[in-house]
Amino acid sequence: GSGKSVLIKCIIGLLDADRGGINVLNNSVTEMNSRELDIMRAKVGFLFQSNALYDSMTVRENLEFPLRRHWIQVSPGETDKKVMEVLTNVGLAHTVDMMPAELSGGMRKRIALARTLILDPEIMLYDEPTTGLDPITGKEINKLIVELGEKYNTSAIIISHDMNCIRMTADRIVMLIDGKCYAEGTFEELKNNNDPKVKQFFE
Repeated sequence: GSGKSVLIKCIIGLLDADRGGINVLNNSVTEMNSRELDIMRAKVGFLFQSNALYDSMTVRENLEFPLRRHWIQVSPGETDKKVMEVLTNVGLAHTVDMMPAELSGGMRKRIALARTLILDPEIMLYDEPTTGLDPITGKEINKLIVELGEKYNTSAIIISHDMNCIRMTADRIVMLIDGKCYAEGTFEELKNNNDPKVKQFFE
């Protein structure tokens, strides 16, 4: 309730900021028109908390959808190659012709991640990537986030209140309290911070 999800939705232009400026890849989000926003979004991957897969589409069709939306000239052969590449990278090549309803929660999360990666984004935004997952599946997703960040050489902003997710994935943490950037540092620096408002998250 501190504004974490609102923050990244402002970054991607899904919500308008009340004031101030937001620059993404050297462009002002607040000054972009709808077409410019769509072009920028093709360079910024967004993993929704709910996964946002299309229930009426197969896994393949879900992954092909972004390629049809962002003015990218990709031949059918190249499309199929990209679909299988990202599915292989998340360990789910065998699900290509399955429907989302046939997949577990963790598998749907991986498919949503694959769909985000298919555009080769420069930046990844994750909105609560482990919400609704059991601890073992959550740990697998955290590990995958780190591995894919290294493989695709992408920067990431991860919104989370899951301390295991933060510990496993974060190089730098910014703690939001009452809508403000209250503290920042590495996991160990914040863990050893004696401020009661910070300390309560690590107890």
